[in-house]
Amino acid sequence: MGPYTFPDIDPVAFSLGPLVVRWYSLAFIGGLLLGWRYCIWLAGRKPRLLTPRDADDFLLWATFGVILGGRLGYVLLYQPGYYLSNLPAILQVWTGGMSFHGGFVGAALAAFLFERRRGLRPFALMDIVAAAAPFGLLFGRIANFVNGELWGRVTDVPWAFIFPRAGPEPRHPSQLYEAALEGIVLAVVLNVLIHVFHARRRPGFTSGVFLVGYALARAAVETMREPDRHLGLFEFGTTWGQWLSLPMLIVGAWLIWRSLKLLPVETT
Repeated sequence: MGPYTFPDIDPVAFSLGPLVVRWYSLAFIGGLLLGWRYCIWLAGRKPRLLTPRDADDFLLWATFGVILGGRLGYVLLYQPGYYLSNLPAILQVWTGGMSFHGGFVGAALAAFLFERRRGLRPFALMDIVAAAAPFGLLFGRIANFVNGELWGRVTDVPWAFIFPRAGPEPRHPSQLYEAALEGIVLAVVLNVLIHVFHARRRPGFTSGVFLVGYALARAAVETMREPDRHLGLFEFGTTWGQWLSLPMLIVGAWLIWRSLKLLPVETT
């Protein structure tokens, strides 16, 4: 077994004249659409803290929140010096550069504003969005793998891959590790909590578990993922991704603690 040589796949899935469609774009659209339909379905189930129409209308808000937050997060958290000296490049999203942490903040802010606008109970929307978020994470990490980017560190494990743009050394397929943990495992945990233990009766609990679960999964995989070259390793061999996940872990733990102190909402 292994190491396997990864084919140098074109990041462009197909093109129609001037329209160029990339694998990452397809993953982004697929994750949003699947998450949107799941949110609509979940909104119609007990406890009915919002309507399926509310979840349906939130799609446009979520799209803008993820795109704006993800792009600004990448600009501010990863390469602020470059973009401050090249302001027009900030708008060139087709060249790549999105941050999950920024995208999450953008989506959370959009959900908060939407809940206020509709007069919804706090976390009524955010909890179902958190339950659907692993779909987008799964598709996004698979797209990273298909693009042969965000590869892992050098390793001798039998399932290692040689990524053409990373040199001749075999490396961890860390994109698939993240797809499994952040996508599949986290989705299973959240949906078991919702459908078996009725977690949505405690607003904020599902969102808290998502934050804690993502932070732990990301921090674990970062030990096998190649750090960004322009950032490298920090103190004690830590990475920027781990430090960015720490606030998520703290906020998530607080949300779980807070939700458990509140009386569960009545089912209708």
